[in-house]
This record gives sequence, structure tokens and C-alpha cells, in this order.
Amino acid sequence: MNWLTRQASDALASLRDPAAHFRYGLVLAVLIAVADRLSKWAILYWVDLPARQKITITPFFDLTMVWNPGISYGLLPANSTWSIAVLVAFALVVTAALTVWLARIENRLLAAGVAMVIGGAVGNAYDRVVYGAVADFVSLHAFGFYWYVFNVADVAIVVGVVLLIWDAVFGPEAREERARRQSPGTDNDQ
Repeated sequence: MNWLTRQASDALASLRDPAAHFRYGLVLAVLIAVADRLSKWAILYWVDLPARQKITITPFFDLTMVWNPGISYGLLPANSTWSIAVLVAFALVVTAALTVWLARIENRLLAAGVAMVIGGAVGNAYDRVVYGAVADFVSLHAFGFYWYVFNVADVAIVVGVVLLIWDAVFGPEAREERARRQSPGTDNDQ
């Protein structure tokens, strides 16, 4: 029983260990970047989607080849070497800043959110450097409505941002702040 108690206490301590969260985040970011690269390699070279342009998988899901020269949803198209370099540099600066933040994070959910954004940003930055645009290929649609074509990195970024928002609203620091504001005898006007 002593052994089980020690294991449980070590597991709880690791949940509060920023170094453990940093390692977890780095591994997750690398896994996402690798999954993105593998999926794009398969689409580009194995499936040869650029030559086929579109493959219908289900009535609501197609593989559709789209080269996105801009950022999310095609905004700010980068059609020159200079503009591509600016987008790549921006992605690298954001990735570096997020990595510094990741090193200081003390909860796993927040670490996962930041790691997902890092992994997705690295995956899409790689495309910009190698191809000059991001390879998007997942097309979901229903009832005549087509969503934007996206890739694994885009999904990771969106889920990562959702986790960041979730943590900001419902995470431990947000809960502590709400508790502090609601406790009697504290100055709530600060």
C-alpha cells in the first residue's frame, strides 16, 4: 500500500512540475508537426492529390488540393519571396515566444494547448519554406455549404486555441481569481 501511495503522490507532483509539462508539450508539438508532415507527404506524393485535384470520400468529405499562400482562410496572401519570408519569420517568432511560455506553464491542459499551436505553426511554416504555400486538403461540406479546406496543422492550431480559451475561462488560475473575487472581506474593486 505504501508503494501505491508513493506512486499516486509522485503522479500528482508531476502534474504540478513545470519541467514535466514542458517535456510533455515539446513531445506533443513534435508529434503534431510530424503527423502534419506525414499527412501532407501522403497527400502530395502517395495519393498524388495535386494531379487528381479532388477525391470524394463520403457525401460530406472530399480530399481537395488547395495551395494556401496566405494565413488562415487565405488572408494576407504571400505571393512573393519577401512576403513568404515575413510569414515564416512571424511563425518562428510566435513559436519561440510560445516555447518560452511553455517552459513556464504549470498545468497540463494549458501545456497541451500551447504545444498544439506550436506543432501546427511549425508544420505550416515548413510548407511555406519548401513550397511557398501551405498544402490544404481536407474539405468538409453539407447541404451546399463548404467549409474552408484545411490540414492537420490547422486542426491542431484551432484545437490548441480552444484549449487556451478554455483554460483562460475555466482553468485553475481563472477559478482562483473567481474565488478570490467572491470571497467575503476582500477588496473587489482592485
